Amino acid sequence: MPDNNHLTETKFTDFSLPAPLLQAIDALGFNYCTPIQAKSLPLILHNRDIMGQASTGTGKTATFLIAIIQHLLSDQAAAAKANSPRALILAPTRELAQQIHKEALALTKFSDLQCCVLFGGADYEKQKNRLRQPTDILIATVGRIIDFHKQHLVDLKNIKILVLDEADRMLDMGFIKDVRYLTRRLPPVENRINMLFSATFSHKVREFSYDLMNNPEFVGTIEESEPPKISQQAYYVANDEKISLLIGLLRELKPSKCIVFVNTKISADRITDYLTANGIDCAILSGDVQQNKRQQLVKAFSEGTFPVLVATDVAARGLHIPEVSHVINYDLPQDPEDYVHRIGRTGRIGETGKAINFICETFAFHFPDIEELIGVTIEKSMPDIKLLAEVAPRPRRPRPPRKPTSQNRSNNGAKKPFKQRR
Repeated sequence: MPDNNHLTETKFTDFSLPAPLLQAIDALGFNYCTPIQAKSLPLILHNRDIMGQASTGTGKTATFLIAIIQHLLSDQAAAAKANSPRALILAPTRELAQQIHKEALALTKFSDLQCCVLFGGADYEKQKNRLRQPTDILIATVGRIIDFHKQHLVDLKNIKILVLDEADRMLDMGFIKDVRYLTRRLPPVENRINMLFSATFSHKVREFSYDLMNNPEFVGTIEESEPPKISQQAYYVANDEKISLLIGLLRELKPSKCIVFVNTKISADRITDYLTANGIDCAILSGDVQQNKRQQLVKAFSEGTFPVLVATDVAARGLHIPEVSHVINYDLPQDPEDYVHRIGRTGRIGETGKAINFICETFAFHFPDIEELIGVTIEKSMPDIKLLAEVAPRPRRPRPPRKPTSQNRSNNGAKKPFKQRR
């Protein structure tokens, strides 16, 4: 019997999995399946297409990787070739692609299967050179693989398995046409296994999936989309008291790892300045942070180098950071589905977590939609006056020097004389 209530009674050994795969699963300490794994694997291993829904951190990635590896290892006649993968996994963000690749390497450790990952913001030539080596499983962001395909560096005609991870995010980011471009280059839908996984399933996602799949089976329920081990609460707070409440909460809770979500880079900069000025060690993660810096920040945060990560929604998906104790929505997300993904950064498999929400003047009207989506009425209250901390002022950032332009400067830097227009 499993000793954690987030697991089922189904064991991985209950399936006819190849020995190298079972060895990797055992090395990772996995014995019993999570609900999404127990429901999905019997279908996928019998060549059924599926649409899988479960909350983030419940084993979706391991589900489709185990199925892919089982199918590839069972096909003894095929062998890895350069530029011609047999399985394709599409991810909406580079962080998610990297996370999938990391888990794929762990699950293929004792086999001869070769994995490759492609994403933007990384060494272009290095990725091109990697494609010249044999590849069984290709993990990629949509834009980067299309780029390489148009250069004839990736052949998609031998794809046996297609996975779309976080499909709702792909639609939100406008990838529908790009995904269709890629699927038209694959073998016919009936000649491949298709899997689509996401934490949220709108009607738009379902409609999209039926176009790309062969009579798929839906696995999961709406109830499963809400992380079950995350306690949620909300505070009514004025805009000008949000910083005070945030600092007071962080001092009161002393979280081991806390992610503070905001909606804009400007807000992230402002909050980071205030936290630093008030003695709270933190870092910022947003879309304009370079890829190598992002990886360093995530690694440092995962190792506990600093306790608070201030982030935009770039951190809401694809990042698996263990033991995040708290998520604070300083700004409520404008899309309620993003709320599910944000709070999914805590309360990962077998863990507990806490989500705290600020209902402020600017974003308060988004909260009813969030509660309607998750089907839960979240406890709301005014913050205790003791939680509103005294705040040291935000330090002024030095302005960058203005660069002279050709219109108002002469060659030696002096202002050009004004000439009256005739």
